[in-house]
Amino acid sequence: MQVKIFEGFEDYSKAFEEKITKDVSGTVQEILSNVRNNGDVALREYTERFDKVVPESWLVPKSALDEAFEGLDHDLFHILEEAADNIMSFHERQKVDSQLDFNPDGTVLGWKVSPVDSVGIYIPGGRAVYPSTLLMNVIPAQVAGVPRIVMVSPPGPSGLPDRLVMATAAMMGLEEIYAVGGAQSIGALAYGTESIHQVVKITGPGNTFVAEAKRQVYGTVGIDSFAGPSEIMVVCDREEIPVEYIVRDMLSQAEHDPDAGAILVTTSPKQAEVVAKRLKKLTPTLPRREIIEASFSNRSAIIVVHDLEEIFEAVNEIAPEHLEVLTEQPFEDLHRIRNAGAIFLGPNTPEPVGDYFAGPNHTLPTSGWAKFSSPLGVQDFIKTSSVISYSEDRLRRQGEQIIRFAEEEKLFSHAEAIRIRLEKK
Repeated sequence: MQVKIFEGFEDYSKAFEEKITKDVSGTVQEILSNVRNNGDVALREYTERFDKVVPESWLVPKSALDEAFEGLDHDLFHILEEAADNIMSFHERQKVDSQLDFNPDGTVLGWKVSPVDSVGIYIPGGRAVYPSTLLMNVIPAQVAGVPRIVMVSPPGPSGLPDRLVMATAAMMGLEEIYAVGGAQSIGALAYGTESIHQVVKITGPGNTFVAEAKRQVYGTVGIDSFAGPSEIMVVCDREEIPVEYIVRDMLSQAEHDPDAGAILVTTSPKQAEVVAKRLKKLTPTLPRREIIEASFSNRSAIIVVHDLEEIFEAVNEIAPEHLEVLTEQPFEDLHRIRNAGAIFLGPNTPEPVGDYFAGPNHTLPTSGWAKFSSPLGVQDFIKTSSVISYSEDRLRRQGEQIIRFAEEEKLFSHAEAIRIRLEKK
């Protein structure tokens, strides 16, 4: 396995820009169009082609959910339960309330907070199963008060989603779960079919086709973000950090997907060489070695820089999904970070802590979106409406100003809507 070592961020950046990615937009557009026009017929066609199963029904029977939940290992149930409690506790802190400000003159200004009417949550299948992703998407939607939460997940050979995913869904009280995946499931959620009613927002990660499908249906429905492959950046200016910490943390993301990114930025050429050597030796022994090898061939690398300033220049330019800060003073360096999805400070906080248990959401902006996006949260499942009630006194005092403003914009009917009320006073 080749582990690329770059002398400085500029060299890495040039190599990354030259990488050619597959264009799947045409394929996805065709799938979405077929689902929009042909509904369940198209879903059946793609499920048979991609998942190799012939579905009898898309809706997962409650009996299957109950059976999966009842068969859940006792210890695992308590782990899931505690993780859910941590996630719930964190997201409860994100809740915002409607607010009205009552002015002494009788004017009322404020906002009304409402949950979205419905959300469709995509839970991936295939290379791995993600009950953690289910918790991270369902819980903030429940905290927000979304009345209809739908889940889609690819069917396995049995025609049903993974048993652990079904058990976790049952634990969270979900009932509307469909055994369908891929871009076709995004089309079903966005446009509706005979069996699956459309939703108003879609969240959850997926492969390249799912991500592209979400991008294409945005506008018809809302989405959380355009999620690309998972990525981690580990930054370090300390040779005393155990090599095994760095190596295992990089592998924690490289094993996700062939296009996942695992990047070390270090001020030590020696550390770079030792980490690269250990990765080459360890990877052939790992269960997901083919995926890891592809990741290091595609997007993963080690970048050697001169100092802390260059470390954080790289951080803010790449805007990683996960950022592990293994510097001498991680809390003092926090102010240097502008662009990152989740920040893990210190050697006792490996990325999986956030993936599974700490509480903050692990659905994070990827592909540089951390420059302008935030982790999934309760705010993604609510919307606000402005509330305005002018008193007669305030309209009289401000009416002429509003009229002048409207007339300057050549919107004379706007002005007249104010003037007619002033004339009646």
